[in-house]
Amino acid sequence: MNKLFVTNKPAGLSSNQFLSRLKRKYGVKKAGFSGTLDPFARGSLIIAFGQYPKLFRFLKKSPKAYKATLWLGATSPTLDIEKIDNIKETPKLDIKTIKETLNSFLGELEYSSPKYSAKKQNGIPYYKLARTDTEFTPKTIKSQIQYIKLLNYTHPFIHFETTVSEGAYIRSIGTLIAQRLGISGVLSSLERVNEGEFYFQDEKELKPINYLNTTPNTYNSDTNNILLGKKLDINDFEIQEDGYYHLLIDNLLSIISINDGEVKYEINRLGI
Repeated sequence: MNKLFVTNKPAGLSSNQFLSRLKRKYGVKKAGFSGTLDPFARGSLIIAFGQYPKLFRFLKKSPKAYKATLWLGATSPTLDIEKIDNIKETPKLDIKTIKETLNSFLGELEYSSPKYSAKKQNGIPYYKLARTDTEFTPKTIKSQIQYIKLLNYTHPFIHFETTVSEGAYIRSIGTLIAQRLGISGVLSSLERVNEGEFYFQDEKELKPINYLNTTPNTYNSDTNNILLGKKLDINDFEIQEDGYYHLLIDNLLSIISINDGEVKYEINRLGI
């Protein structure tokens, strides 16, 4: 069964654990998710069954919006509530100071990815290295903070919402916010509101063609060439510039890339 939808992952389960529940619920064996949510986090999670996980890298999944709560005075190696190791009392802050600090994060931000994350070093996830106390240096990443706003401040908790580029770590951003305020802090809650155009709608089935981050193209030759997976000539396409394109032939989806005059199949004959 091929199916694409958005589910609402609850807090307290890893994305993999929740996916296992969905597979049992729908009676499917082949399934995947896009955009891992940490166990303590909840919210929108894109799910695909059957052959549809192949589409993940071609979907409109950015920017991503989150609501988060920053716990001032707390510290944790995971940057969230999973491994709180210290809590200190901190003085109350001025609302104006908090808003100015949040606004200072707008734009491009460069920081180290969390040691407890799914990023890999030599094929091993960071979190596995961290749990065995293996010394390693996390890679530096860049994120675009497009929007950030204070929702509420009830000391010692700062509730905020933000919209960020794909690949951003809100746990790291939360800790950096606390550092700019001159204190420690970790996230006590995190909710993903949406991933690009993907919002939770009671697991409503979505039409993949409406969510592709590719450009429709026209093939001006015998379409059987595509259906048979034959080598394609760039001159047979209406659009010939470099990029990713999709073609729909009798409910069969093909995605191609054009690069320096060469045409390559990325996905071919996927039923939708």
